[in-house]
Amino acid sequence: MGSSVYARAWRACIVACGLAWFGPGDLRAETPEPFASAEPAERSVEPFGLSASPLSSGGLTDKWLGVQRRLDDEMVQLALCEGDRDGCASPAALKFLDIVDAARSREGRARLGEINRAINLAIRPISDLVQHGQTDVWTSPLATLARGGGDCEDYAIAKFVALRRAGLAPEDLRIVVLRDTIHGDDHAVAAARLDGHWLTLDNRRMAMVEDADIRNFRPTFVIGHHGVMRYDDPPLLSDASGNNSMVSLVVSSLVASADPSSERGN
Repeated sequence: MGSSVYARAWRACIVACGLAWFGPGDLRAETPEPFASAEPAERSVEPFGLSASPLSSGGLTDKWLGVQRRLDDEMVQLALCEGDRDGCASPAALKFLDIVDAARSREGRARLGEINRAINLAIRPISDLVQHGQTDVWTSPLATLARGGGDCEDYAIAKFVALRRAGLAPEDLRIVVLRDTIHGDDHAVAAARLDGHWLTLDNRRMAMVEDADIRNFRPTFVIGHHGVMRYDDPPLLSDASGNNSMVSLVVSSLVASADPSSERGN
C-alpha cells in the first residue's frame, strides 16, 4: 500500500513536470482552435485591402450602367476629335484630350498627379440640386466638362476615364464611395494602383493620398472593370489617434441602413 501510494505520487509529479515544461502546447491540444495557416491571410486586391461582393442591381448599379451607356457615345466623339482636332466641334472633347495628352507625357505618379490636378481645375464644385434640380445625378466626362461644374462623383468619373485613356490598365483603376464619418456624407474618389499601392484622387485636394493614410472615412462601394461591388463589413478608417470605437458603432448602423442610390457628398 505504501509503495503504491508512493508510485502514484511519483507519476503525478512526472505529469505535473511535463505540463509545466510543455505548457501551452498541450493545453491548446485539449481545446481545439480554428485552423490558422502559417501564411498571413491574403489581402484583397481592392483599395483598402478589403473584400467586396458584386452588386447586380440597385440604385448605384443603375447609375453606373447609365454612365457607361453615355461613355460609349463619348468615346466615339473623342476618337473623331482625336483624328481631326481642327474639325472637332466639341470644346469639351478637346479639353479632355489635352488633359490626357499632358498625362501621357509623364510617367508613374506624375501621370496620376497631372490628371488629378487638371480635372480638379477644369471643374468647379457645384451640387446636383443646384445644377440639375435633383440629387445624385451621375454625369459622363464630356457632359461634366461642357457644363464646367459637378460634384464629387463627376470628378471621380472624369478622372477614371482620363486615367484609362492615358494608359492605365483597367485592373488598376477604381471609383470608391466612402462614408464621411464626421459629417455623415457620402464622398466619391477615383483610385489608381501604382507599384502595388492604391492612391486616391480627390476633388478636395491636389495631393494624392494612399488608401492606408485616409482617416475618418468608411469605404462602402467600389466600381471598376468588374462593375459595382459593395465592401463586406468595412471597418472605420480611424482618426490619427485611433479613437474609433464609439464612432464605429454609429457608422455601422448608418452603412447598414444606407440606400446605395443616396446622394453622394461633394
